[in-house]
Amino acid sequence: MRIFLAPMEGLVDAPIRESLTQVGGIDRCVTEFIRVTHGLLPPRIFHKFAPELSRGSLTRQGVPVAIQLLGSDAAQMAIHGARAAELGAPQVDINFGCPAKTVNRHKGGAVLLKEPERLYEITRAVRLAVPDEIPVTAKIRLGYDDRSMGVACGEALAAAGADEIVIHARSKADGYRPPAYWEEIGKVREAVRTPVIANGDIWSVEDYWRCREVTGCDDVMIGRGLVSQPDLARQIKASLQGITLAPMAWPAVAMLVEGYGRELQCYLDDKYVTGRLKQWLNYLRRGFNEAEQVWPAARKLGDAESFYQTLMSVSPAERAA
Repeated sequence: MRIFLAPMEGLVDAPIRESLTQVGGIDRCVTEFIRVTHGLLPPRIFHKFAPELSRGSLTRQGVPVAIQLLGSDAAQMAIHGARAAELGAPQVDINFGCPAKTVNRHKGGAVLLKEPERLYEITRAVRLAVPDEIPVTAKIRLGYDDRSMGVACGEALAAAGADEIVIHARSKADGYRPPAYWEEIGKVREAVRTPVIANGDIWSVEDYWRCREVTGCDDVMIGRGLVSQPDLARQIKASLQGITLAPMAWPAVAMLVEGYGRELQCYLDDKYVTGRLKQWLNYLRRGFNEAEQVWPAARKLGDAESFYQTLMSVSPAERAA
């Protein structure tokens, strides 16, 4: 089975991909979406979103990184899919799942789930433009206003030649509110021959096994779960061998976050670095009591060095509690 790191817009950038793949268990990453409108984007834009292109589209740990495109013009999407392949992308992914109002208002992301024929048109155009040996994949939700369009959209993508379909187990209207409707992913998997990858609310090893049972999907894409628990992929892989790993200790997590921040400091001012660090720390509060302990102080900080010191300020007694 394979575990993919989800492309969380505004958070999962190249430095966090490096941090999480360093922990292990992740088989593939996907970039934040590159917005396609009119006119061919220059190579520097692709490299901005995927600096890994300069080293064979791999993280330093050797994990492949796919380029994700978002747009509604089939011809432009095809041109940009071909450009991504020319620049070295090992996979071109199409975003049909973004729920952001601004994106949807401009006919991008999840709003296209209302029109399976548009999904077919765009995906088919990209598939024809990209060399056969490079996979063209798509990420969707179960629908826009409700969850009734999952099968129709999945069938459209399969007919268009998508090599894989990632499905987030909610509609756009559902947002990220629990529960995740894994059973609806199972319906799409049964309706198409194209491999389906389950996504949504996999926060633990137990969640993975439940999702696998309900959806019938061995492969999963995880976003928030991996950001909240950086060793989750590694733990899931171990569970497949009947092994239970000790969870990652807070000092190791804090060092991981610091490493991420120091990489960001190479090109961002501290106020932007600490903004990204706070995003990650906020997610870590779900899985680590230590993150909850340092959050009140860390959220007020504007310089990175103070932030790093605060991460390690939890005493052993507090960690044990």
